[in-house]
Amino acid sequence: MDNPQSERLHILVHGIVQGVGFRYYVLGAASAMHLSGWVRNTSTGQVEAVAEGPRSVLDRFASYLEEGPENAFVSHVEKYWLPATGEFSGFNITSTR
Repeated sequence: MDNPQSERLHILVHGIVQGVGFRYYVLGAASAMHLSGWVRNTSTGQVEAVAEGPRSVLDRFASYLEEGPENAFVSHVEKYWLPATGEFSGFNITSTR
C-alpha cells in the first residue's frame, strides 16, 4: 500500500560499476535502510535502481551510491524523483536490462 510520506527515487550510476559487486552493495544499503525496490545492471554499463521510502532516507541512500564499493569508480549519478507507488514488497536484484 502506498505510504503518503514515501517517495520514489530512480537512479542511474555511471562509471566503473559493473563487475565490482555494486548491485550487492546497493542491495545491502537498501536492506539496511528498510527501502523497497530493485537494482540491476544495464546493457550499456550502468547500474540502475528504483527505491521507495522516506525522502530523508532516500537522500542518504543516493549519497551511499555516489560513493560505491571499494573497487568501483562512480563518475556521476542521475537522480529522478517520482511519487511512490507502493508496488514493492522488498528490495531485490533483477535481471539486466
